[in-house]
Amino acid sequence: MGILLRRTAFSANIKERRDYSCAVYDGAGDTVAMGDHMPVHLGAMPLSVRHAIDACHPGPGDIVILNDPFRGGTHLPDITAVAAVFVPGVSSPAFYVANRAHHADVGGMSPGSMPLAREIYQEGIRIPPIKLVRDGVVDQPLLDLLLANVRTPEERRGDLTAQLRSLQRGADRLLELVQNQGLPAVQSQMVELQAYAERRMRHALGELPAGRYEFADQLDEDGISPEPLPIRVAISIADGRAHVDFTGTAPQTSGSVNANYAIAVSATMYVFRCLIPGDVPYNAGLLRPISIHAPSGSLVNALPPAAMAAGNVETSQRITDVLLGALAQAAPDRIPAASSGTMNNLSFGGTDPRSGQPFAYYETICGGMGAGPVNPGWSAIHTHMTNSWNTPIEAFEHQYPLRVTTYRRRTGSGGLGQHAGGNGVIRELEFLTDAEVTLLSDRRGKGPYGLAGGFPGGVGKNSVNGRPIPAKSRFALSTGDRLRIETPGGGGWGSPSVTIARPLS
Repeated sequence: MGILLRRTAFSANIKERRDYSCAVYDGAGDTVAMGDHMPVHLGAMPLSVRHAIDACHPGPGDIVILNDPFRGGTHLPDITAVAAVFVPGVSSPAFYVANRAHHADVGGMSPGSMPLAREIYQEGIRIPPIKLVRDGVVDQPLLDLLLANVRTPEERRGDLTAQLRSLQRGADRLLELVQNQGLPAVQSQMVELQAYAERRMRHALGELPAGRYEFADQLDEDGISPEPLPIRVAISIADGRAHVDFTGTAPQTSGSVNANYAIAVSATMYVFRCLIPGDVPYNAGLLRPISIHAPSGSLVNALPPAAMAAGNVETSQRITDVLLGALAQAAPDRIPAASSGTMNNLSFGGTDPRSGQPFAYYETICGGMGAGPVNPGWSAIHTHMTNSWNTPIEAFEHQYPLRVTTYRRRTGSGGLGQHAGGNGVIRELEFLTDAEVTLLSDRRGKGPYGLAGGFPGGVGKNSVNGRPIPAKSRFALSTGDRLRIETPGGGGWGSPSVTIARPLS
């Protein structure tokens, strides 16, 4: 499913950065298998699938789409497509297939649809669960409505079509399995896969000492006001089970860093899966021994009409950081220091002078990985809730009116320690046309934490033509202007063996 989606998509965001995810669900809508795609998508998608099933009851040949963060979505650019898979002679769905892809523009107040918004209505077109395809036929008026609300309609049409074809490929492969093995055997194997994942998770939790483990960290600010926003967690472990409680986290805020419950679940699923050594099926069984409390109306379970664009990409990373910080107390020999903790989200758009057509682009920029008990952190890499790839400079400059003037590792940005944190990167872009730009980044005020005496990673920096700009900002650039983004390094692990200079701050 993922290969077909990537190869047939129009946008660099999907075909180059691979900002998409695919998964298979059983007839009850529970996850059976996920691709090795985006952790922040995968853990949240089951809630979207559930809303699609309950709201639309998809039949043969139907495909439901949605992006509403208050119905299991993450943020508006992430459009989820869901289809039921029917086996001949069986009246109810035997399986479901779904994918989620980040669209480079879905309207709203800024190109790229990642604005400094105060409410979700400013962020783009909001899609509740609705059938885009009915009995195998695309609802053209609905598609026309969606495309009329975006800046790059042909690119959106191409990416949506790729999503639909990906679902058909998944359905075809499942029906081949049924043809070869029989429906009862395939369903039995799905049940066992989920049970096996559950047993592995219970075993991993059973190896941790029982107790209550607390940790807190913060986002720098929300882009509207300068106050830091704390995220707190308490993890209680006993008898092969865990309870995760985010009580004490900041209330939802005016800016766009609000996350929904699906994102809290997604980050929790990712972190606890990392406790299991080796490979394990990534499915619903992993969460069965884990309960989650995210206070309603908080930064990790925001309510309408909260702005949500950065909750998926920034707050998800900080949720991961606090969960790992808490678990480091239970398993200090297994948990790494904090990684860069931000996706350094850059979106921009304008009119391409080469074609006279509008363009919109979105990318995340990598940073440093936190060091661990047995290894240093890797440099220039996407970590935790993002698993996106790098857009090659050649592809980037071919498709957009920009030039990459600098792209290299940011030496010295990793936190010092017995094992040093990985370095971030420096990425500088020269704009070859006027453009409107939005930057959503974090870890510009407080660096990623070190562990066991290790130093924190260096904080990130942003500038235009040498002048510093805020971590979260919206601004216009003219032809010839240069935007420079210096991403944070990862935290160090363990006390340095000799006295050396402090890391970047």
